[in-house]
Amino acid sequence: MTLKIYLSGEIHTDWREQITQGAEGLDVTFDSPVTDHAASDDCGVIILGAEDNKYWHDHKGAMVNAIRTRKGIADADVVVVRFGEKYKQWNAAFDAGYAAALGKSLIILQQPEHDHALKEVDAAALAVARDPAQVVDILRYVLEGTLPA
Repeated sequence: MTLKIYLSGEIHTDWREQITQGAEGLDVTFDSPVTDHAASDDCGVIILGAEDNKYWHDHKGAMVNAIRTRKGIADADVVVVRFGEKYKQWNAAFDAGYAAALGKSLIILQQPEHDHALKEVDAAALAVARDPAQVVDILRYVLEGTLPA
C-alpha cells in the first residue's frame, strides 16, 4: 500500500525534512505547499500583476496558493498539519478543516500549549502528535503494522 502524504502548515522549521527523512524506506510520497516564504507571499502579484493595496497583494497570493493546496489535499491519503510555536498559521487551520471535510485521515502536529486553542481542530483529527518522530511512527504502523522499539 502506498500512501500519499500532504505536509501542511508552519514553514519556519525543518519538521517536513524530519518526517521525510524518518520515513525513508516506507512506501510513501510527499507533497506540500510552496515553502519559500517570499515566493508564497508574492506569487499572486508576480503572476497576475502588482497591487498597491497590501490586502489585495496578499489576497492574490492566497488564491493562487489555494489552487496548489486544494489539489494536494484532495489527492492525499493522509494530511499532516503542523501548528508551530512562534507564528499563527491561520492557513493551517483552513487546511485541517478542508482535509476533514473531504474525509482525509488527518494528523495534527502541535505542542501542548496549543491544545486549548486548537481543540476543535484536534477533534477532527485521527491523531495529535507532539513531534515529527511520532508522525513517522504512525505512518510506519499504518503501512507495516509495527510499533516503535
